[in-house]
Amino acid sequence: QGVSVADVYLTLQAFLGGVYVNQFNRFGRQWRVFLQAEAEDRVVPEDIGRFYVRNNDGDMLPLSTVVVSRRVFGPEYTQRFNLFRSAQITGQPAPGYSSGQAMAALEEVAHEVLPAEMGYDWADLSFQERRAAGRAGAVFGLSLGIVFLILAALYESWALPLSVLLSVPVAVVGAFLGLSGRGLALDVYGQIGLVMLIGLAAKNAILIVEFAKDAFERGEPLVDAALRGARLRLRPILMTSFAFILGCVPLWTARGAGAAGRRILGTTVISGMLAATGIAVFLIPVLFVAVQRLSGAERRHPTPSDAASAPAEG
Repeated sequence: QGVSVADVYLTLQAFLGGVYVNQFNRFGRQWRVFLQAEAEDRVVPEDIGRFYVRNNDGDMLPLSTVVVSRRVFGPEYTQRFNLFRSAQITGQPAPGYSSGQAMAALEEVAHEVLPAEMGYDWADLSFQERRAAGRAGAVFGLSLGIVFLILAALYESWALPLSVLLSVPVAVVGAFLGLSGRGLALDVYGQIGLVMLIGLAAKNAILIVEFAKDAFERGEPLVDAALRGARLRLRPILMTSFAFILGCVPLWTARGAGAAGRRILGTTVISGMLAATGIAVFLIPVLFVAVQRLSGAERRHPTPSDAASAPAEG
């Protein structure tokens, strides 16, 4: 006259939680049938003893003859991570600290207080950030190398791209100063802003260098060619730069959900573009002249006055 454990579980599920029986058609619709005890019959733990289960002989027995209930305390559900029991911890860094610093602080505390049989791991965005940690420098270095090769192919010179790339650090320094002045951290949003900023700063330098190079190849003196390129492209650079800066003002003053990331992105690009527009525009002609003189290009391209003063042959 034994009772199957599966039958006990099925009885508890049916009376306490509900179990699907079948479905039938009526009034042109399909109805599903669920079995469950009335609400007033499953209020206290003692009600479990009044439910009946069928034994192996087909007789009905009250659950009180085979089940003993007692009160225990524990979580409503158990979380598991990689098949291990786990407790999920969520949070965000305090103002003025980056997510990387917060994760490093959590790791330090975990090493100090967790017993030897317990460990920790990262999930979701924290896992992706920890996995990509330390790769930003390599990515930026690779991107600069690719840009250098593209510019070298464009100008057919290994030295001239340096006058473009050497102006980029001015914009990057301006971005860091802006983030520091507002007490913001350089997180993934800031890195995205730096990538955008490098492209915009290089664009301004390419405009000036391209016109200066054309004027220099036409025979103008090196300094005059650099100044001519800066004068011709100053207005377009100011127009595009300030249009971009004004378009990013809503990111600078962002509020509401997700405002922290937008403020970091806006601060990075606006501060960097202000530095690139106010300082780098005047630094690019100087870099162009210095790079051309160091590479010996000035000696290989004589000016018209030098050609006129050269003695005639024959």
